[in-house]
Amino acid sequence: MAMVDEKYTRCPGCSTIFRVSPEQLAIRDGQVRCGHCRTVFDGVASMVSLAPQQVAERDASGYDPISHGPATVTLRSSQSLQPAGTESARPVGTTAESPGEAAVTDDGTTVIDPEIAYASRFAWPEKERRRIPPSVYAVGVPLLVVLIIGQAAFHYRDAIAAQWPGTRTALSGLCGLVGCDVRPLKEIGALSIEASDLQADPAHKGLLVFSATVRNRAPYALAYPMLELTLTDTQEHVVVRRAFAPAEYVNGTSDAASGIASNSELAVKLFIDASATTQAGYQISMFYP
Repeated sequence: MAMVDEKYTRCPGCSTIFRVSPEQLAIRDGQVRCGHCRTVFDGVASMVSLAPQQVAERDASGYDPISHGPATVTLRSSQSLQPAGTESARPVGTTAESPGEAAVTDDGTTVIDPEIAYASRFAWPEKERRRIPPSVYAVGVPLLVVLIIGQAAFHYRDAIAAQWPGTRTALSGLCGLVGCDVRPLKEIGALSIEASDLQADPAHKGLLVFSATVRNRAPYALAYPMLELTLTDTQEHVVVRRAFAPAEYVNGTSDAASGIASNSELAVKLFIDASATTQAGYQISMFYP
């Protein structure tokens, strides 16, 4: 509603200005009670205009209230305008006639309460809280637990199968449905080279024969590592370096996908063509890509 359509009345007791409607003033022929000082007055006779005035009327003493500043409507709580310890509750027996702005008391007067008017005009409407049925929790919580367990089993399937071999069959079946594999663990710290040797093949000039023993000290199978062989000269400078994948050193009778069995040894034998190099020593190491 625009400012020109709004009507205002002033309490003669405390000079508080209230916004009113014709319906409120018509309840008891304009008799209202101030929500601040509880003064009963004629709201129609005390109506004022907040529109700017070009010519101000002075009272008998020459005081011009308009020239001393424009009238304003205070939107603060009425409790802040009362002395400390004063009871601010609405009198017993009042009934609301206009939501948030006026009420009719037992003696028939209309009470204008600025605190209620402010709360109803400027407060955001409280949203209705939605309650979740217990059945949703009864179904949702177990389902969530199952999903969490399934996700953990997917990410740690290799470790689970290594620690509990009896689960490998079930995990392999589930992986077959989602397109994953159950593979041996990769723990390079549990592998060691127990012995190694590099010799020239007397039957073939320039051909070297490398042999080594790889031991798995873990109580479960481990994936085959990469073997890196480095040939050095008399100054221990690198002459050539070569990495061998499991498919290049695992013999045909072993299953590379099953890994090196727990607490077992693997014999490695490689034939290396070194006819284009001159070497005096070697180094062997293992790693996982």
